[in-house]
Amino acid sequence: MNDDDLEFSKIYDTFRPKILRYVARLLSDAEAEDVTQEIFIRVNGALKNFRGESSLSTWIYRIATNAALDRLRSPSFQRAGQFVLLEDSIEGDQTVYDDKTVLAAEKKPSVEKQLIRDEMNECIRGYIEKLPEDYRTVLVLSEYEGLKNNEVAEILGVTLDTVKIRLHRARAKLKQELETNCEVHWIEEIPCSVMNPIK
Repeated sequence: MNDDDLEFSKIYDTFRPKILRYVARLLSDAEAEDVTQEIFIRVNGALKNFRGESSLSTWIYRIATNAALDRLRSPSFQRAGQFVLLEDSIEGDQTVYDDKTVLAAEKKPSVEKQLIRDEMNECIRGYIEKLPEDYRTVLVLSEYEGLKNNEVAEILGVTLDTVKIRLHRARAKLKQELETNCEVHWIEEIPCSVMNPIK
């Protein structure tokens, strides 16, 4: 095994769980595994040309975003069951997502609270899916991947002001839809960073 193979192997081991989770948030569990494999094929092929003009993480997220958006725009893409908010795992994969749930974390929620959580997340999931892809992508990168606005701008190849505008509009649109269509007591438990259109 040469140095390039060793370097890619390390990158794959480090980034695969994050990228798998990210892609599942944009697409679906069913699509995530295939798209993640495609992403790392692209990463491996392009690694020799990586010049370090951006961080390795930003570069990989850019490749992942482009691959996910390509799949999202493809005619064959089925929109059923998109956007994972709750902790979950890809079928046939032992990797468990580290996602923060939308509700405040509790170590062992009661059955009733878990049912409410599931219903709430189903409601939220539907409205996040309906966001325009530009808004959904910036929201996922910022809120769920925890990236800074300048990192999001670099990944998407847009200006910092564009990221701020899209994020503001995404939060405002999501807040409006949730307040109109979801149960009021659910809204109170959604993290304010998601619900507040001003960052």
